[in-house]
Amino acid sequence: MSECSDSYSITRRELLAGAGLSASLLLAPGGAQAQATVRRPVVFVHTSVVTPDAERDDVALAVAGDRIVAIDATERVLRQFPNADVYDGRGKVILPGLINCHMHMAQVLERGFNEDFGFPNSVHLAVSPASLLQGEEHLLMMKLAALEAIKTGTTTIVEVAGGISRTAPTLAASGLRCVFAESVSDAENVRGPMTPEALAAAREAPRFSQQAREDGMQRIEQLFSAWHGKSDGRISVFPACSLAETSSPQLLKAVREFADRRSLGYTIHLSQSTWEVEFMRRWHGRSPPAFLEQAGFLGPRLFAAHCRYVDEADIALLGRTRTIVSHQANMAANRGVIPPIAKLRAAGCTIANGTDNNTNDVFSVMKIALLTERIARHDARPGTRPQPEDMLADCTQGGAAAVNQERMIGRLEVGKKADLIVIDTSKPYLVPAGRILSAIIHCGNSTDVESVMVDGQFIMRDNRVLTLDERAIIADSASVSQRVWDQVRKAGPIPVPREPRRSVGDDRATS
Repeated sequence: MSECSDSYSITRRELLAGAGLSASLLLAPGGAQAQATVRRPVVFVHTSVVTPDAERDDVALAVAGDRIVAIDATERVLRQFPNADVYDGRGKVILPGLINCHMHMAQVLERGFNEDFGFPNSVHLAVSPASLLQGEEHLLMMKLAALEAIKTGTTTIVEVAGGISRTAPTLAASGLRCVFAESVSDAENVRGPMTPEALAAAREAPRFSQQAREDGMQRIEQLFSAWHGKSDGRISVFPACSLAETSSPQLLKAVREFADRRSLGYTIHLSQSTWEVEFMRRWHGRSPPAFLEQAGFLGPRLFAAHCRYVDEADIALLGRTRTIVSHQANMAANRGVIPPIAKLRAAGCTIANGTDNNTNDVFSVMKIALLTERIARHDARPGTRPQPEDMLADCTQGGAAAVNQERMIGRLEVGKKADLIVIDTSKPYLVPAGRILSAIIHCGNSTDVESVMVDGQFIMRDNRVLTLDERAIIADSASVSQRVWDQVRKAGPIPVPREPRRSVGDDRATS
């Protein structure tokens, strides 16, 4: 394995710029020293830097301000930054920070319930768990989700929800790079996501409300004005339509126009269920992707979540418009379906990754995405495509494209933002390793993430989260969960559809 020769020499002015300070701040008028603080550069020494395209061993990676400023031999980098904060990278691997393009963070409350009953959930609880939250407990669930994201190697999140203004300060304080995708709909007589019961009960065409549409667009505008570009640029605000079945052509056009005017990405849930597809064909005469295309909604800045039930014409349409697909492999698999990712790739779609709800561990998504795509491909020589490098590329480079930040994040390159994670490979299941990235994806766990850096600042270092009180959040969340689910169970049973089984004794009795 070759040593990286990608050295980078920066001037004093460039170092200050990378730290978020201009050179003019060094000296105030009259020669007085300005009150400006420059963070010490961080140098990861004797480490491995691994990307989808290269593995560079026993090198150093230097961070100054919010940027990667050098990747070169350790001795040369240390000479360049003699007063750096030195991070011992022996036995460690640095990967690009993982990007989670589709989250509903508050739904961690339904972890352990929402995974096993199909989509939409077929169990109708007597009382909604979310309705039992009190006071600031909704924010506690958001903190728990952010904590999980950090500890599992995520550096960028996309929270897809309505009313994000209530939770925006909490998410911003986590130190994560955040995209707030404010989600709106304007249907009056359609609730989503579509269920078999709702489909059977649909007796009239969808009606749409201009007032709801205007209110939704105003909410997006207000969130954008309040938060876009805040926290030193870590926060972005995108517009989102909630669902194809609850969006009018007018709303789709308004969201696309809002995004286009400001060069933003935008998102929607798409082709999640057979009932959605049937509903759209019944009332609009076309598939969900074709409905979006008719409204001018598809395109290279749209990242559509799921795309589980798409036919050959849909796949060709999504590919031709270069629509990005956010693939939530874990959630899709536990709902018994995997999108035709290989065909979407071949058609021209960029693939990104997300978690959806219940879990916020995008690290595990890469493994499930790799395995399920291999199963679905039916290749002449099974088990060779895709490769772990492809999965990391989806999660980082594909994710960067989805959040419209390809120039800044998604790669470990000099000049890019210092969004990175450190993996501890000193584990019995990661040695030996013929290809370390393959070992990490196939055999590793998200608990192997040791440190996380966003915008050049550690938000977790040596397994200690620095922006959130981990112990208090877990203890408080456990207490809330116990109370909520005790109340749910008292309100009515949770039926679990088990497989029929015969006991060994029965078999012996008949033999």
